[in-house]
Amino acid sequence: MDVPKDYMTTLLDHGLFASAQMLGSFLVSSSSVNLETSPHLKAENLVLLGDALFREKEYRRAIHAYKQALHFHRIIPKQNASAIRSSLSASTRSSSPNSFNISTINENEVKFKIASSHCALNENRAALLEMEGIPSKARNLQMNLMMGKLYRNSRHTRAAITCYKECLRHCPCIIEAIIALAELGVAAKDIISLFPQTPTRGARSTFDHFDSSRWLQHYVEAQCCIASNDYKGGLEFFAELLRRFPNNIHILLEMAKVEAIIGKTEEAITDFEKVRSIDPYVITYMDEYAMLLKLKSDYSKLNKLVHDLLNIDPTRPEVFVALSVLWERKDERGALSYIDKSIRIDERHIPGYIMKGNLYLSMNRPEAAVVAFRGAQELRPDLRSYQGLVRSYLAISKIKEALHAAREAMKAMPQSAKALKLVGDVHASNTSGREKAKRFYESALRLEPGYLGAALALAELHVIEGRNGDAVSLLERYLKDWADDSLHVKLAQVFAATNMLQDALSHYQAALRINPQNEAAKKGLDRLEKQLKGVDPDAPEEDEENDVEDADADQEEAELL
Repeated sequence: MDVPKDYMTTLLDHGLFASAQMLGSFLVSSSSVNLETSPHLKAENLVLLGDALFREKEYRRAIHAYKQALHFHRIIPKQNASAIRSSLSASTRSSSPNSFNISTINENEVKFKIASSHCALNENRAALLEMEGIPSKARNLQMNLMMGKLYRNSRHTRAAITCYKECLRHCPCIIEAIIALAELGVAAKDIISLFPQTPTRGARSTFDHFDSSRWLQHYVEAQCCIASNDYKGGLEFFAELLRRFPNNIHILLEMAKVEAIIGKTEEAITDFEKVRSIDPYVITYMDEYAMLLKLKSDYSKLNKLVHDLLNIDPTRPEVFVALSVLWERKDERGALSYIDKSIRIDERHIPGYIMKGNLYLSMNRPEAAVVAFRGAQELRPDLRSYQGLVRSYLAISKIKEALHAAREAMKAMPQSAKALKLVGDVHASNTSGREKAKRFYESALRLEPGYLGAALALAELHVIEGRNGDAVSLLERYLKDWADDSLHVKLAQVFAATNMLQDALSHYQAALRINPQNEAAKKGLDRLEKQLKGVDPDAPEEDEENDVEDADADQEEAELL
């Protein structure tokens, strides 16, 4: 008695993959299929079995079944091949591994299924080898997108760009391809030129087409701005898109991610909370949100976020980064193990490397932090990886390397006050560079007057050089507009240094009212008690041996300033 193939296709069509897998074992072992006269039937049955195995996530078994299918397909007698294909062409099943419909054995489509299985196992090299066996003219949209990803992961940038461009020529709305091309350095105008021009009739229809496609062009501009570190320009384009598409989760997430990178913490938190109010089951970028909540010491929200993410999908890398953020305060080694797990799940997940670098810094392992931040930079440099590198190099007194990283950030982001501050931080680390540091901090504040980080750094420099009055005047100007715990802590430290202990006490208390978990404020109160006993705060360490002299770079800095 034969096993009807229609039953197998029905099970696959209805998503009953476990049943299809069991039925498939009967189908491929049927004695009614003669391998000498009908090897094509065996091949077709094996592909159906492979489809069921793929959907059951038994990827190695699926690969084995697909390769067996190709073997039997290739031994079909040549004189019968055309007749076989003709007899099977009536079926309309799709070749995509998502639907697993199949009409006849198409070698290229089966190779694609094998490659999809390798991708699911993170075996990118094997997947790419399989895909390169498919002629470029035979590749469909799905194949080109996969090849673009594989080439990019293998750092074959030109080949990746070619594949992504081919995708957009067929369909301009493939957002993945737009983002990838932007991150690979393709200009916005070159991406937009790939969009197919829809033939229109008359002026009115031409205007309608232009208006309807304008949002996509603005989206391309936004992603290209972000990729080139023009965060301000990118946020402006995203804000314009948000006016046209209110409550667009994707745009809100993109904005929140950028705001998190550039230190706009409150705005980022607001956007992340809005996303969760619209769709509480979103996981994308939620590890970024977790890091912001930790920064604000909002551990109740952080606990709830991690609990929610674990209930939604505990296999995503974002979940393990969020777990690491939560565990850092309790168990740094446990937090590190969670981060390693996130990177094993997705080797290209940048927040994993950023969090890993910050963890190593908190564990006083700056050499390991350098490796982690370099890993983030190799994937896509952004402000946080530059900041991490500078902090790490300064921690191991590698001043030249720190200055090189800071100058690289300044070149990549010439209009960024935060990049200017980074260079200032390096110069401030040694006595002879303090005047340069002051100029960089002041330039950062001219570029972005509301940049509290530069104001705090400049105030610290004033204190180090004995200009406590200047430090207080600077900080009190910001106090009018900022209810920030770090600002109160810095003022308290300055007042403590000038023996104005009651003022110092008042600001430490204000900092703790804003953020009861502020460790600097807690330690400051202890230091205040020491001062009352006549003990001065620890003087900052100076390293005279790390004076950096680089005439060419100094000239370059002057031009940038």
